[in-house]
Amino acid sequence: MPAYMISYDLRKVRNYDALIKQLKDWDCIAPLQSLWLGQLRGNSVAIRQLLAPLIDGDDGLLIIEIKPTPDWAYLRANDARTGDWLKNNLGSEI
Repeated sequence: MPAYMISYDLRKVRNYDALIKQLKDWDCIAPLQSLWLGQLRGNSVAIRQLLAPLIDGDDGLLIIEIKPTPDWAYLRANDARTGDWLKNNLGSEI
């Protein structure tokens, strides 16, 4: 399955519950507050179509497929699984 980065910007009404529940149900991890990583079926458009009903009309959503690369780094991630997820899906850190 492809690996994806999903980021969102919930603007006026900030109700994250349905969106976060869906991302957790997909076994995504959140290394940062509004940034999620996950291995998901389908392409970015299909993922957007599934997530769009869970956010308001003025909210932003970004889905990017990420490919294996050793060129990554992180600092103080919110999820302790971040390093392992990155190594398993992107390759070893430089």
